[in-house]
Amino acid sequence: MIRMDKNESAGTPLSTQTFLNIMNCDDYNLYHDEDYHRFCSAYAQYFGRFTPDQICAANGSDELIQKLMLIMPEGPCLTLNPDFFMYQAYADQVQRPIHFVEATSDLTFPIDHILTRIDEVRPSFFILSNPHNPTGQRFDEKYILQIARKMHELGGYIVIDEAYIDFSTPLDITLEDHIIFMHTLSKAFGLAGLRVGVLIGTPTTIARVRQIEHPYPLNILSLRVATYLFEHPESTQTFVQQQRKLSQRLKHIFIKYVGNQITIYPSETNFILTSGERAISLGKYIYEHGFKPRFYDPVTEKNMAHCVRYSILSSEDMDHFETIIKKWSEQYDPSINTSNKRNTH
Repeated sequence: MIRMDKNESAGTPLSTQTFLNIMNCDDYNLYHDEDYHRFCSAYAQYFGRFTPDQICAANGSDELIQKLMLIMPEGPCLTLNPDFFMYQAYADQVQRPIHFVEATSDLTFPIDHILTRIDEVRPSFFILSNPHNPTGQRFDEKYILQIARKMHELGGYIVIDEAYIDFSTPLDITLEDHIIFMHTLSKAFGLAGLRVGVLIGTPTTIARVRQIEHPYPLNILSLRVATYLFEHPESTQTFVQQQRKLSQRLKHIFIKYVGNQITIYPSETNFILTSGERAISLGKYIYEHGFKPRFYDPVTEKNMAHCVRYSILSSEDMDHFETIIKKWSEQYDPSINTSNKRNTH
């Protein structure tokens, strides 16, 4: 079974030999004080929009979410529903109240609904993914800044989880103490198994989070692999571009073969969200043919029960996947069936 349900990278960014060279160190018996700072410097230089003292890293963005649930001011957290399920999981772990802005029937979040909900809940911080998981939509600068201003009025924070930003366009927003960005190396950079997450804010805000930072936040292997990526920007950018091309191809396949049969949400991520009765039928057909998309639980995820999500594949797997969708389309697309009948006379 080929997985399309985890929003993972298609492939790894380093050759086997390069990875082995990085692993082949004989100092893993030591505590490494400088490697963490070296990573922060390389990461900041790669992006060029912030400085090392505006960064802290952890064992995946999951750990950063947990830290935020602990270190943010007292009060509830507010997020979207649906959004990344770990926001609620970590809020529950630390017993922080969490509230939601419910999506409309077409899985959108009108800004007036969000601002009204902020007034009702008065959260200490608001967290959302952008581009959004699971719809793939990008919230623009005007939208985010309205939330940021509202949270500032309350003395709270906004946390923008940019796990998929490398498939989209970074927000052109000036960092202020109440605005925090969260990144991951699990998606476009292909390091999901090494668990590297990054938090970006003003030096004042990062210093606040670092109050509960571990002395050695990441293991030496993860640090050195991640540092290698950002100290070799050309090869890393090539890998990221390959991931983006695969994302574009996935979108093209769905639009070409089933765009007139199911709802396909515009996506600026490495996945596609589909919905409708035929989307479920297509998802089951694809699953029966060896690919595992993401289905949603009709009990615990009611507003997503009609949806199926697919993440990118390698080029070779994408070839096979395309033939499967094409075959389904030819069987179920009325216009194709009608055309085929005409051609038999």
